[in-house]
Amino acid sequence: MSNREKSPHILNASSNLLGICFILLASLKVMKIAEKTFIDEVTTMAIILFMCSCILSFISIRTNNSRSHFYENMADIIFMMGLSLLFITTLLYSFNVIK
Repeated sequence: MSNREKSPHILNASSNLLGICFILLASLKVMKIAEKTFIDEVTTMAIILFMCSCILSFISIRTNNSRSHFYENMADIIFMMGLSLLFITTLLYSFNVIK
């Protein structure tokens, strides 16, 4: 799969998850739960990772030189880090490790 095929998918998925993380963080702040849990810090880290993934995948799409593949790979790795972070947090919250 070339960067013209993979980068748009990374951009789409990471921007969707970025929006969901923003909604989650805003909800935690509005409900005043952020001070009681660790989830708002994790969500902030996920926001940073997904934003970096969005930026790198967009640069990969817009770049036509040899660096395009590098940007795409970095976007892919950072996206997987953000996704793994959310997955681990969900597991810990589900098993009542995080309250």
